[in-house]
Order: sequence, then structure tokens, then C-alpha cells
Amino acid sequence: MGLIQPSALVIRGGAIGDFILTLPAIRLLRENLPLARIEVLGYPGICDLAKLAGLADATRSLEHRTMAPLFAPGAKVDPALKEWLCSFNLVVSYLYDPDGNFRTNMESLGVKTFIQCSHRVSPEAGPASAQLAKPLESLAMYLDDPAPRISLPISDPSARQRIVCHIGSGSETKNWPLARWRELCGHLTQKYPHHLLTLITGEAEAARGMTAQIQSEWCAIPHEHWDSLPLTELATRITGSRAFLGHDSGISHLAASCGVPSLLLFGPTDPAVWAPATSLVKVLTAPGGDLSALSVETVLAQAQAWLG
Repeated sequence: MGLIQPSALVIRGGAIGDFILTLPAIRLLRENLPLARIEVLGYPGICDLAKLAGLADATRSLEHRTMAPLFAPGAKVDPALKEWLCSFNLVVSYLYDPDGNFRTNMESLGVKTFIQCSHRVSPEAGPASAQLAKPLESLAMYLDDPAPRISLPISDPSARQRIVCHIGSGSETKNWPLARWRELCGHLTQKYPHHLLTLITGEAEAARGMTAQIQSEWCAIPHEHWDSLPLTELATRITGSRAFLGHDSGISHLAASCGVPSLLLFGPTDPAVWAPATSLVKVLTAPGGDLSALSVETVLAQAQAWLG
């Protein structure tokens, strides 16, 4: 490795899944710069996953008011922010910067090495995590393992008897109908009476009324409900679970990165690009990309085979 940097900053916005898919790139920096101070600038609660994974020494919020001028031409930058940014020898940015203002301002501040990475993923270039790490090849850093990993100790010994389901995602088209989830979960509690069914909901599910529906209509199905937990707490709780069932979502990426065997239902998105790149994940793709075409019987059979 020819380039040794004492400090590096990774700037990554995006949703939960987007960030988790960037963890292999951050891991690549950590492996190649073992003595470096690595920090991550991103959205609160999400970028903390890099610190939890042991890949970042510190995180900072991208939403801080002092950041806004950096996206305008000829930015007048807060002196403390300038000092902090210039403390890094390497800055890797995944921010959308169509006019180049952010890059120009960073270089004007005196940032030594700035690498602009595309936040977009090609539908024909393989796993998204590998694509996001590819710009680091300009530093002779090559990714061998595209699987994001957050290795945590099992905090709850009973986790081995837990079947976790996340019944939503950030897009309605990526969701299996809620009524079918309810039927499936009913079957699972009957077939696995010694396991604890755990449901995960968050902001997206609340906005669509799914959380309220679960709270009012799922009383007959024995379950535990984790609602709107901080991601770092969710990662700690989910580690060690027997299995996870979900969609193409950020929470599915979180479960897989925590080492939970996962059965994921994919509809309009391509699992070759967007599914977690690990053998712990089995993908069930809906016919024609339409999740409503997946029957409860089909999913239940796959879940039973996966639980094995």
C-alpha cells in the first residue's frame, strides 16, 4: 500500500440501506489505513452505525447549520468547520454535487486529497456495496468482500429463539401486502410455538398507518413489537436472532450486516444489485416484480425451509 494517511473523512448522506451499503468502503479505508483517524459525516442515528461497527472513530451530523454554505458558490465557511475539514488528509464524499460547488469549496479550503464518489448505483454493475467501494481503487484499495458487517456480541441469550419480521420499507411498491404478513405471522407462531415473533416498525410504517393497524388488529397473534428504536439499539437487539424476514429495505440490510440469517422478498428491485451480498441471505423474487403475486403459502414454505 503506497498511500498512508493519518486521517480520513467519509461523507455519506442517504437512507439507512444506502449508508449500510457504504460500510464495506469504510472498512476498506480502515484496513488499509490501520493507524488513521477515520470520521464519518452523515445523518444522525444512521452514521453512528459506522462507529458501532468499529469502522469510525467519531461521527458528525451532516445537518449542522455550518454545512449549508459549502453547497453554494464562493462559500464563507465557519472557521471551526474549516479547521476540522482541513485536519483530514483524505476526504471521500458521496454527496450529490451536480454543480461541483461542494468539491470546489472543499479544495478552496485546502483539503489535501478529495475523492468524489457517485451516490448513484448502476443497475448492471453488480452489488451496490462493491460499486460504492470502487472509487477507492484510485488509492490502490481493492474490495475483496462486499458484505457489510456489524459484528456485535449477543446481548440477549434468548435471541436464538426469536423470529424477526420487518413488514415495511421506504417504498410502497417494495412491500408485500400487510394482510399477507399477518396471515404468515399467524402461521409462524403456530408452527414455531417456542419462538418469539418480533415485529419491527418505524417512521415509514407509521406514515402509512401500518403501525397503528398492527397495534389494533394483531392482538390475537403473540408477538413483541419494536417501534422506532434507534438503529444502534436495534442492531444490538437483533444480533443473534434465529431468522429475519423482510423486504428490500434498510432494516433488512441492518439485519444481514448483524449476521442474522434473512429471507427477503424482492419485487421491482434487482437483488443482484440491492440484496445484501452474503450467503446468510436468501432472496424470494416475486413473479414479474409484483409482490402481490407472492402467496402466503409460497412465502411460508420458503420460511420453513430457511428456518430448517
